[in-house]
Amino acid sequence: MQNLTLQTLIAVFEEIFGRALFWAMVAGAAIVTIAYVYVLVRDRSVSMRKFLLAQISMPFGALAGVVFVQAMTSSHLRDIGGPVDVLVLLGVAFIGAIGVAILVYTAQSLFFRSQSSDDG
Repeated sequence: MQNLTLQTLIAVFEEIFGRALFWAMVAGAAIVTIAYVYVLVRDRSVSMRKFLLAQISMPFGALAGVVFVQAMTSSHLRDIGGPVDVLVLLGVAFIGAIGVAILVYTAQSLFFRSQSSDDG
């Protein structure tokens, strides 16, 4: 693997997660992203209360991302061997945190709309 291409990355992710789960995750991420953009365009502002709740959920998303990847790869935290492994683990945690924050914000906006004027 001398050249890192998009096809190579897709093949690696399909091998790690399985083809069906990987594409289901891609579809889920696309749906949440489209819903998030819809909410931002519809509301025309960011609600600070919803944003705060989304930020509070971020540590749970980071933890869930790490646990999910550890389970899917049959790897353990004791297998961390160097700085690259730590960086990959931190990247997974970061992506999990951001993903859950976007999901929580979008879910609040779509399913729990408040009528108060200070909500944004």
